[in-house]
Order: sequence, then C-alpha cells, then structure tokens
Amino acid sequence: MLDYALLDAMAAVIRTGSFEKAAQQIGVTPSAISQRVKLLEERLGTSLIIRGQPCTATPAGSRLSRHVEEIGLMEHTLRADLGDVLPVGRVPTIRIAVNADSMATWFLPALAGLEGRLFDLVLDDESNTAEWLRRGEVSAAVSTAPGPVQGCGSRALGAQTYVATASPAFMRRWFADGVSEAAIAAAPCLTFNSKDELQDIWIAQVFGRRVARSTHWIPSSHGFVDAALAGIGWGMDPVSLVGEHLTAGRLVELMPGHPLLVSLYWHWSRAVESGLREVTESVVRTARERLGARTSLSALGNEASAGDRATKAGGSMPV
Repeated sequence: MLDYALLDAMAAVIRTGSFEKAAQQIGVTPSAISQRVKLLEERLGTSLIIRGQPCTATPAGSRLSRHVEEIGLMEHTLRADLGDVLPVGRVPTIRIAVNADSMATWFLPALAGLEGRLFDLVLDDESNTAEWLRRGEVSAAVSTAPGPVQGCGSRALGAQTYVATASPAFMRRWFADGVSEAAIAAAPCLTFNSKDELQDIWIAQVFGRRVARSTHWIPSSHGFVDAALAGIGWGMDPVSLVGEHLTAGRLVELMPGHPLLVSLYWHWSRAVESGLREVTESVVRTARERLGARTSLSALGNEASAGDRATKAGGSMPV
C-alpha cells in the first residue's frame, strides 16, 4: 500500500527542484522531506530522485510523480461528484506542456476561472510538446502533432497565424529594393532558439527553397516583438501579438498576403480524462475563440504544420 504523504513529498521535490522548496510548499522542515523521500525509496527498493541543483526524477520517480498527479485529479473529480461526502483534500497539480507563443497569446486565458487545481506549465517547442506526453511527464499538451499519442485523446484547436514583420526603418535599411533572396540572406532576422524553424519555413514558402540567413537569438515571444520594433531584425510573429503595431504602422509586413499558419492540437492522457474534462473544454473553447476554427483560417493562405518557436509547442471528448 503506497503512503501518499511520502509520495507527496517526493513529487514536491521533483516539481520544485529542491528539498527546501518542497518543504516550504508542504509546510514541514527540509529534514522531514528528506526523511520521507528516503523512507519511500527504502520501501520501494529504488532511487526516485537524483540529488543535485536542481533535483531531478529517476524514471521510477517520474512515473510515481505522475501517479500522484493522476490520483489528485481523480480525487478532485470524485469530490465534485459526491459533494460534501469527501473531506477537502490536497489541491491537484496538472502538468501541461505548451509553447511560448500560445502562452503569450491565448493559453493563459483558457486557464482563468479553473479553480480548485494548480498548473505546472512546461515550455517547449510545440513540435516537441507531444513527446512530454508520450514520456508520461505531463498530463496534457498543446502540439502541432495532429494524431493522438498512444493512450491519449486529441482535439483540433485551430491555427496560430504568423506574419513576417519588421520596423519601417529596418525595411528602408535592408529591403529598399524589395524582399529578394539576396536581401533576405543579408538582413539579420530573429530566431527563438535552435528548434525555431518558422523563419526558414516562411522563406521556403515564399521563395520555394530555404535561404542561408544571419540571425539574432531572442528567446522570448514578447522579446521578438520588442526586437522588431527596435529595428534589430525581422521575425515571424503571431498576428494577435503584433496586430496593433501593424495598424499603427510601428511594424510592417515584409510581404503582405503571405501569412504562415501553424495548426495546433490539444492532447490529454486518457488516464485522467475525467479530471481534465473542464480544462479540455476551456482550452478548446478559448482556442477556437482566439485562433478561429482551422477550416476558416485555411482560407487565409498557406499553412505549416511543423515547428513554431520553442517554448513557443481531433478526438473523443465532447465539448
């Protein structure tokens, strides 16, 4: 029989990355947390946490941490179904993998109002977020992968619309004679990190092939916008982030009429499907309100299903 006081201590260390922070979260001393984790490891006969800065989970620790999350979600659902029959328990934490551009535009509003649970958001490229779910490290993910991960459900969310933008001064400096392959090769662009392929995908879409380019590295969605406004480089930005700047003329499109659409999907573990039902309903509803249905967005033009920037990542649950 598993001791959930011990499991909660282990999960808190893995979530926070240290015994001290786990102790603060649970409300006991670091020594008590250490003793609980040690006792659990002794009972199970295996190491659960790799001590370091930060502390990380072993494969067994990761699986048990996910079990704690699943149990918390199931208890939350049961409490909602039975009302006052069950005593108030711990607030469940839901770990979700999401990309930075979704975080910066529509995803956080989807979580607003979902009380009675906590969220642990993991940032990664949306082309890689499904891997977190496949490894069992999160309970749900926003991803560009259209098909469901094994053991998971999936729903289409819509498409994030990107446009290539730069400041008017940058356009005069680098694209005075138009946006040509030679000009693209010479003008500095903006790249989130090594997983960010949006600029290359857009270039290939416009010119029919990829073009070698120089780049700044700006690991922030809002930093992308600020860098473009400052005239540092050109980059691909969500329309919802730069719409006001485009209207005001602070930013301009490199090539109007050439948006890039990135389709997004919501995946969730069926093991905690009932516990995620409200979250799924809110995520799907908010995405469709803010992104628009995929079918309507497809009329705008070209669509990309591959990589958006890192930290930027259809089914069976009725909504």
